[in-house]
Amino acid sequence: MKKDGKASISLIKFVVISIILFIVFSGIGVMAVNTSLSNVKIVLANGYEMDTVTAKTKVADILNDAHITLTEEEKVVPGLEEEISDNKTIKITKQEEILPEEVQPAEENTVSMDELLKEYAPITEKIITEQIEIPFETITKDISDGGNKQNKVIQEGQNGLKEVTYQVKYQNDVEIERIELSSTVIKEPVNKIVQIQTQVTSRASTAVSYGNGRWSYSAKELDLLCAITAQECSSSYEGALAVITCACNRAESSKWRSKGTDPLSQYKAKGQFCYSIDSNWKKRLNGNYTAAVKQAVLDALNGKRNHNYLSFRSARSYSGGVNIGGNAYFNPM
Repeated sequence: MKKDGKASISLIKFVVISIILFIVFSGIGVMAVNTSLSNVKIVLANGYEMDTVTAKTKVADILNDAHITLTEEEKVVPGLEEEISDNKTIKITKQEEILPEEVQPAEENTVSMDELLKEYAPITEKIITEQIEIPFETITKDISDGGNKQNKVIQEGQNGLKEVTYQVKYQNDVEIERIELSSTVIKEPVNKIVQIQTQVTSRASTAVSYGNGRWSYSAKELDLLCAITAQECSSSYEGALAVITCACNRAESSKWRSKGTDPLSQYKAKGQFCYSIDSNWKKRLNGNYTAAVKQAVLDALNGKRNHNYLSFRSARSYSGGVNIGGNAYFNPM
């Protein structure tokens, strides 16, 4: 009988334990079934929208599962410690953009995916080469000695040219950065030279004055200078300038001062220029010479030179020296 009693007690214990286990596991099953998943929309501060499926209901937990961290300038609606609202939407905005719920606009402007991707478009690079002009400078020389002044262009300016290589960066076909890699000068600029000088006035007398690299003559004397210069060389401006330059160089040289202290005196010195050798120059008087000859004489009287030589001969009869306009220029020993 005792054995039967013990068996009954064991059976009762088994039944009780089984009932308890059934109740526990049934509750767990019910809890698992009752745990629901929600599709939550998260709107980022830049307007981009993303969806996430979560069983969490607290905003902070949902953002944490989605690996989203707020910056100091951002706020979230609903708040981090609040439960998700019925519209299943979490909106992240800049602090100054947050409006009270009652004045929130009915429709919100969102940024399209294309517009968002433009901000992250790839950057491309190109190497380009451009030719750029180098502007010339203007140099002014004042050789005036009082009285009325006038400006004279001694040399016209010309822009130079350089070749520049750049590294250029583009995004969405728009240049965003340009870095100069190298620069090569192809053509040097030529400076413009302007000379400020005293106006030359005609003088009735034959007196000659010299000052600051400039002689002045009467109109008749100037005509004679041009006639002699043209007889010596009238083939070009440079050729005429070379002749009058030779006379100017002699007038400024201590070795030739005995022949004269100005170009006209040097022209008239015996046995030196055509003036004392023949009379062919006379047919060139009264303006019978080119404008280039007259300009060369005027430029020389105002200081312009194109060589440093003191003598010349016809290049046809003299093989040495430097040929300018058909005459060979040299310095005598």
